[in-house]
Amino acid sequence: MKSTTRTVSSNKQVALVAHDHCKSELLRWVKEHKDALAHHKLFATGTTGNILSRETGLAITSLMSGPMGGDQQLGAMICEKKIDVLVFFWDPLCAVPHDPDVKALLRIATVWNIPVAINRASANYLITSPMMMNEIDIEVPDYDKYLSERL
Repeated sequence: MKSTTRTVSSNKQVALVAHDHCKSELLRWVKEHKDALAHHKLFATGTTGNILSRETGLAITSLMSGPMGGDQQLGAMICEKKIDVLVFFWDPLCAVPHDPDVKALLRIATVWNIPVAINRASANYLITSPMMMNEIDIEVPDYDKYLSERL
């Protein structure tokens, strides 16, 4: 598929997700980077969003819980260009019943070329990057062109 350019605003739309065993680690990370995150629009899957909002006071739009469809909601939002960055603290040592949804979310983030942090180290790199505070251009699939060639 051909690609096109998408301009991502300096005020990013950031998704925050964590598996159960990683929620406390994500909470600690969010508290450490609260000032930087406050400049962006935040989304999270249900339980994680409620914990983060309550503990930090940040405005966070909570979706459904991951196993109840929240991962799929985030995937749809990525396709609709409503999520620019994904911070997903996942637990590689613990199987989850909604693993296919998790894989689908990570796949769609890759398809739409959005930055993904999967642990504290990569999240630190991402949040401190100058690109987080600047407008940037990214390459994304040119779905409109794809459709026009098929009709």
